[in-house]
Amino acid sequence: MSGVGPLSQDWEPVVLRKKAPTAAAKKDEKAVNAARRSGAEIDTVKKHNAGTNKAASSGTSLNTKRLDDDSESLAHDRVPTELKKAIMQARMDKKLTQAQLAQLINEKPQVIQEYESGKAIPNQQIISKLERALGAKLRGKK
Repeated sequence: MSGVGPLSQDWEPVVLRKKAPTAAAKKDEKAVNAARRSGAEIDTVKKHNAGTNKAASSGTSLNTKRLDDDSESLAHDRVPTELKKAIMQARMDKKLTQAQLAQLINEKPQVIQEYESGKAIPNQQIISKLERALGAKLRGKK
């Protein structure tokens, strides 16, 4: 080793660094203050209603007033009395139970019960199935 020449390194120096700060870390109060001290350019934006719950309560006042002024009745149509009686009469004429009629039209017995009690929301497909199974006109004079 002695007398072989000047000592030299064969490798490049390795520099270890922390990874770049994330967006959240850049917005951290400490990071912003450090940037101010170093003289870096800082862009601040005031966000409207940031950190408050105002949007949930005060922003709906227009919609609330419109809803209060609205007097429209929002109820579903129900089976008319004439249709209830027509279904019952036609079923009795054919000597069918509600369950048998339901099986004929591939529906649940509860559907027939709802139609005959007037609780169902009228469905034209079901009414046409009932007309075919019972062999009677249930809707208007066509």
